[in-house]
Amino acid sequence: MSLNVTNSPFNHEQIEQLNLLLPTLTDHQKVWLSGYLSAFISKEVQSGNPDPQAVSQATNAGTDPREVTVLYGSETGTARSLAESMAEKLDAANFLVTCSALDDFKPKKLKKTEDVLIITATHGEGDPPDNAISFYEFLHSRKAPKLDHLRFAVLALGDESYEFFCQTGKDFDKRLEELGGERLYDRVDCDLDFDEQASEWMTGVLGVLKQSSEVVDNTVLAGQQTAGTFVSEQPGFSRTNPFMAEVVENINLSGRGSNKQTRHLELSIDGSGFTFKPGDSLGIFPKNDPVLVDQLMKAMNWDAEQTVSVNKQGEIRSLREALLSHFEITVLTKPLVEKAATLFANEALTDLLTASNKENLKSYLEGRDVLDLVTDFPPKKLLAEDFVSILRKLPARLYSIASSYEANPDEVHLTVGTVNYFAHGRERAGVCSSQVATRVEVGEKLPVYIQQNANFQFPDDPETRVIMIGPGTGVAPFRSYLEELEETEAEQQTWLFFGEQHFSCDFLYQVDWQKWLKSGVLSRMDVAFSRDTDQKVYVQHKMLEKSKDFYEWLKAGAAVYVCGDEKHMAKDVQQTILTILRQEGDMTAEEAESYLQQMRQEKRYQRDVY
Repeated sequence: MSLNVTNSPFNHEQIEQLNLLLPTLTDHQKVWLSGYLSAFISKEVQSGNPDPQAVSQATNAGTDPREVTVLYGSETGTARSLAESMAEKLDAANFLVTCSALDDFKPKKLKKTEDVLIITATHGEGDPPDNAISFYEFLHSRKAPKLDHLRFAVLALGDESYEFFCQTGKDFDKRLEELGGERLYDRVDCDLDFDEQASEWMTGVLGVLKQSSEVVDNTVLAGQQTAGTFVSEQPGFSRTNPFMAEVVENINLSGRGSNKQTRHLELSIDGSGFTFKPGDSLGIFPKNDPVLVDQLMKAMNWDAEQTVSVNKQGEIRSLREALLSHFEITVLTKPLVEKAATLFANEALTDLLTASNKENLKSYLEGRDVLDLVTDFPPKKLLAEDFVSILRKLPARLYSIASSYEANPDEVHLTVGTVNYFAHGRERAGVCSSQVATRVEVGEKLPVYIQQNANFQFPDDPETRVIMIGPGTGVAPFRSYLEELEETEAEQQTWLFFGEQHFSCDFLYQVDWQKWLKSGVLSRMDVAFSRDTDQKVYVQHKMLEKSKDFYEWLKAGAAVYVCGDEKHMAKDVQQTILTILRQEGDMTAEEAESYLQQMRQEKRYQRDVY
């Protein structure tokens, strides 16, 4: 649209200059300029000297705000948190905002929706999160409507170590375009270190929406009422500002003869301001094993004290500290290997990335780390600064909280399974679990934050029965829930399925379960110890043994919660539930699937699997 004196507040000279400038700007420059002007006006308002004419015109322009729908598919709560942040930004800019989980949004409403923003994680091997399945299936079905009127943008969350990185976001982005939608901003695919990319995406999307809609930032409107005042709140502790929690207990729960080492960790959060519910998680920012770091520097003949940049802001750390605390060195991903190939000048590495070696590359990535990469494919004259520039940030590890805030408001308890294995000629270990097991002493501090998980929340209605399925460390959130029931003296019918290898040495929190069974906090419990019998018995076998009672609980409106291993246990448990529905409910396979899907939509089937 060309500017003139009738459709804008500018004079002839200004219009000539603007009409010469605007057509030459790139989309990025337009977004930047929009943000700059918004910030300039905001500053004028805060100083108490707003331009009355500008404020008046901006106010009039905002009388008919545009509606934007923000939808999220979230497994651990990250996508939901980002969606809510985006909704707040839109609301502050005077847009009308709807924000909900994808499955809570009726797909047919897309016909009447003008702008939709989707923020979604990807679960497992390219699957949509549980609270996005119905929407995903509808959108990819023949029932999906034409969306010629729709504008959309997608922010995809994922993990580059998985083959189908950000697949759900990619699928939504592609499908919305196929249905006729207009992409208002390019999709961004985020790895585990998503903060900067997500922030840039939000800023870019907001800039485009502001350009195409005559709306006014609420900072201007607020200035009419509170000109000259500006209150800045100090941010609390969070993922980007973690709290240093002191370790007050670090106990090995596994008994003598166990094949595992499971730690019970208690952290003091006194002074953090944190609150949490059963089902929420605690994030820990770990450190890499110093032995591995030293081996890597020795292999590359690098000086541990030389300095490198650790972020876009140019913060400087010693190389050793950077490799210890800032960069991931225990996982290889295809994008990392691709970047390494451009730096290493190693023909064998370049050859590994050819299309004919796809399966060989996939096999090589499994179980290897950065030390393997530089050893197997030695680079030529590689500077440490260049090397760390291709590494991704060391991500936090999430652990389900195993204690109740109501019972212990100044503490967080975790159940951590130590990861150790031998592969490719070397002993390997999980970054955070091995740190907790071997290098963290009582009195030391760990950087932590609370990750709320709205997709794994227990019912408020005391009439709702609760079935909990949590083998191994998956039992953690159920300890939190039962401890809370005990503390609040709430009455609820509860049923726990727990499994491990051996009764004698792997029965995690045995005393707690026995206490709660005796007091009635836990109504019933079934256990499976897979290595104590000739034939391996798992939790799903115990569910089948009690299939009649299990079905009766479902018919009575029970909610089912599953926590633990995603690759095997969670899939087996889901198939077992479907089997029970078919056998005890006399349902067809399709009817059983439909019943389970209805439970999911009613929040009666929730999973926290990993």
